[in-house]
Amino acid sequence: MTVSLSQASFARDLPYDLQGELSGFAALEYRYFPQQARSVQQSDSNISFSLQPELYYSWDKGKQSLLITPFIRLDQNDNERSHADIRELLYEIVADRWELRVGIGKVFWGTTESQHLVDIINQTDLIENLDTEDKLGQPMINLALVQPAGTLDLFLLPGFRERTFPGVDGRLRSIPVVDSNNPIYESSAEEKHIDWALRWSQVLGGWDIGLSHFSGTSREPVFITNNDGSAFIPVYNLIDQTGIDVQTYQANWLLKLEAISRSGQGDRFTALTTGFEYTVVGVFNTAIDIGWIGEYLFDDRNEAALTPFEDDYLFGARLTLNDAQSSELLFGIIQDASSSTRSFNLEASRRIGQSWKIEIESRWFSNVESTDINFSLSRDDHIQVTLSKFF
Repeated sequence: MTVSLSQASFARDLPYDLQGELSGFAALEYRYFPQQARSVQQSDSNISFSLQPELYYSWDKGKQSLLITPFIRLDQNDNERSHADIRELLYEIVADRWELRVGIGKVFWGTTESQHLVDIINQTDLIENLDTEDKLGQPMINLALVQPAGTLDLFLLPGFRERTFPGVDGRLRSIPVVDSNNPIYESSAEEKHIDWALRWSQVLGGWDIGLSHFSGTSREPVFITNNDGSAFIPVYNLIDQTGIDVQTYQANWLLKLEAISRSGQGDRFTALTTGFEYTVVGVFNTAIDIGWIGEYLFDDRNEAALTPFEDDYLFGARLTLNDAQSSELLFGIIQDASSSTRSFNLEASRRIGQSWKIEIESRWFSNVESTDINFSLSRDDHIQVTLSKFF
């Protein structure tokens, strides 16, 4: 679920056309796990604190800017989840037909609700959330050529970021734990390998279309066990991935598609997510909107896929109250088509006053078969409550 809030911030005029703005949030998070953990090292509850300020400067009549977004989390139990990152440290200059961004940035590609196959520029910050929507900052040079025939984004990506994983004391982790201190790279340059990517995007007759290609170190590792079988070792292969993302509004229907073809991790494979969201506006003559969501998730690697979504369906609903507190609720069930494995997801949020927000998130795993990639999470049903103060 996308978080949106009118953030309290301050702005002031500075000499030489320089304008600055500070915003951001501080959040207190509580997680409760009702089932006993599979490992005695894991706890049934957890508290953590996070802080993400954002400092933005612009000058030259807004044509040049600098964005600085650090992030830090302090976790009660998991030393790996206590971490800091520079989400963004990005200089941008904008001209009539081109835009240049240099530094550490975040880029999002995708249209579907359940997963984002084409979103490959940034590494996933997996210790933040299982939904893979939290990302680490990526060093980049991004030139966007804005033309009537569409926008062409060119990316040079020096410096690879390894995926984060929960530590031995953390919940929502694999068993055995992932040893993130000893990764294996296919490239002899390891994390210094320079990746590249490009994406063309255009709106054609009400259809938003994106075509992309990435060449470099995969953000999604494969795993091998270490010598004594006590840990998984992440292996980062060199891959080439071509993707397409499409969405269109047709009356109350929103149709979506993401599809990729990837080589470099065994045989070339294809994966896609496609579906719809149908919105009922003004239910029973109220301000409430309900969106009904259906998606199909496919990966032709079948059980060898690196995700649990090789042949699955998502059924869900999005409730938007359209009130002064921006209250929202998203509920979904993901059902494996070839087994009894399913998961339930709920996300809800409500603003409190002008600068506070409360969010509730819950995930439940049901009938997870022992051969399923998510079996180690089968006792990690949890409820998470986050109280945030925006400034």
